[in-house]
Amino acid sequence: MHFLSEWGEFLAAFAVFFLSHTLPVRPKVKSRITSRIGALGFTLAYSALSIAILTWIISAAGRAPHVELWPWAPWQNHVPLVAMALACVIIAMGFGQPNPLSFGGWDNGRFDPETPGIIGWVRHPLLAGLLIWAAAHLVPNGDLAHVIVFGLFLGFSLLGRKIIDRRMRRILGGAEWQKLSATRREIRVTKRGISRIAIGLLAYLTILYSHQWFIGVSPLT
Repeated sequence: MHFLSEWGEFLAAFAVFFLSHTLPVRPKVKSRITSRIGALGFTLAYSALSIAILTWIISAAGRAPHVELWPWAPWQNHVPLVAMALACVIIAMGFGQPNPLSFGGWDNGRFDPETPGIIGWVRHPLLAGLLIWAAAHLVPNGDLAHVIVFGLFLGFSLLGRKIIDRRMRRILGGAEWQKLSATRREIRVTKRGISRIAIGLLAYLTILYSHQWFIGVSPLT
């Protein structure tokens, strides 16, 4: 009972997170939801739900018993400060773009492997952003609860790429998946790309200055 009183919220937050990332993405469940609110609506709703539960998990980790695994040093705060700008730009570049090879895509019929944009460099932009976020936040958070959180998300982002590749290969068929995944890496400066980068940086600044309000810790101190 003492263990549950100290770690109960932390465990409950993780249980809710895993349920929310298991049930809605089941093909039958997802198709029903998509038929009602559309593919973009599903992506937006699912993203909002994920962010809300993720915020709860991190807050619960801060309230869990503090068990230090490595000491904190001031330089460590600079790692997520720099890395999160890159993560936000990658997510902004990939979110809502045609991408039949991963989740988070929209209007996937328009996808062209000859002009894939960010998908030519990062097949799974949302997972890449999650990977950078988790790895960067591990550095200044050396207590047990936060290491569990960021370590699991780091592993999830690495394993998730293989799982999604396998799932999409099965859904699309081997030949079609191979055709679409043979993307060309390109560097093109477009107004749309610049606007996406600007949105990513704006999101980064929003997260930076609202971090204390949502999480309870300021990354600037």
